[in-house]
Amino acid sequence: MAALLAGLLAAAALPAVAGPDAVRGAKLYEARCGGCHAVETDRIGPRHAGLVGRRAGGVMDFDYSPALKTSALRWNAQTLERWLADPESLIPGQRMGYRLGDAAERADVIAYLATLSASR
Repeated sequence: MAALLAGLLAAAALPAVAGPDAVRGAKLYEARCGGCHAVETDRIGPRHAGLVGRRAGGVMDFDYSPALKTSALRWNAQTLERWLADPESLIPGQRMGYRLGDAAERADVIAYLATLSASR
């Protein structure tokens, strides 16, 4: 009984494992992605409003690389995870030269991107 009680107390002392945090993701997006991207406007990179569910290379009138334009990829949590971890391995010949190395940060940024509605 003492061992069971000790195990329960030890488990209770562990921090809760939180899932992706869109609020933290918004701050990370601004810090890590904001130099090239914006939510509502195209910059060096395309706008991100309505990104989740959109076809890669799907913002009208944005000058994508030929590799991204011809990609059949759709943005979802899994494809964004792979893209942010290593864009070149996902779509060789693309132009984004940035990786988000930390998996927890990627999850938070993806959670934030999932909150962004398409522009009107």
